[in-house]
Amino acid sequence: MEYTNITQATKKLGLSTRALRYYEQVGLIKSERTNDYAYRVYSEETLTRIRQIIVLRKLRIPLKSISEILTNKDAKKALDIFMKNISEIDTEINALSTIRDILRRLTDKLSESVHLGKKLDFLSDDIIGIADTLTAPKPKIKEEITMSELNQANENLSKLKDVRIVHLPPSTVASFHYIGENPEETVSDVVAKIMKDINLYDIKPDAKMFGFNHPNPSKDRQYHGYEVWITIPDELDIPEPLVKKQYKGGLYAVHTITIPNFHEWGDLDAWVHESEKYTFDLSPEGDEVMCGCLEEHLNWVYHNHLGLPEGISENQLDLHIPVKFKTN
Repeated sequence: MEYTNITQATKKLGLSTRALRYYEQVGLIKSERTNDYAYRVYSEETLTRIRQIIVLRKLRIPLKSISEILTNKDAKKALDIFMKNISEIDTEINALSTIRDILRRLTDKLSESVHLGKKLDFLSDDIIGIADTLTAPKPKIKEEITMSELNQANENLSKLKDVRIVHLPPSTVASFHYIGENPEETVSDVVAKIMKDINLYDIKPDAKMFGFNHPNPSKDRQYHGYEVWITIPDELDIPEPLVKKQYKGGLYAVHTITIPNFHEWGDLDAWVHESEKYTFDLSPEGDEVMCGCLEEHLNWVYHNHLGLPEGISENQLDLHIPVKFKTN
């Protein structure tokens, strides 16, 4: 049987190593180890399964439902899930179509008023009554849709509309850095135990956890690294191997994702690139510190304090790209 290592798999499939590891963590796929190879590898059967997951995700099927589809041989289960999603999408399409039709009617009215040199009263019965003249639109789906069209539709729907601009204040942080296999899990496990031992939540209930690649994954490196920062009181003593650091703060473009949608880093990058008001303020250290970008693990300290089992938390991240105001 032929096997593909994790680096080759990410290139073939266009996924991050973290997404693949997350799919394995939640039981969607399995990796294997061979006697003559040090890294995890994937069989052709697993690669096919990953491709199925990718397509289902582009169809907006939640991971929990994907797991039910792939582990249940009963076709009725998949049918029920697809019908439920179609119903939800139909509702969204109808809502958007209604809004589009109202905007078209308003555009027609505005064009007429501009042509006649009139002012338009948006509170008049004539304008408000436009909504009453609409009929419920019905979605139309072509009989044949290509994979490229699905990719384009997914890309169009992925345009970010909820980017926030956030200033993070200077703070004292407890840092832990590790380079090796599965660095994200390693640093999280080490820091989680220490933060629970010192009762950080009771000391600082608003504490936050940030992480970043250090260094980034690369074909030239056997392993990449990950560093975690936990905001702590200035006077707090922390045990080894944690190190106390001072974070200078900064301005960031921020977008929330659910794990494992790490591909949305690219969407946030595109948002900053296209912004008329902001531009990048990336770290000169580049890939060594993920260019100064941060991942905030939302509610991590709270969940760690409660000792919630794996899968109970919301698995949300805030992606942060450092930005600054554009100047003329």
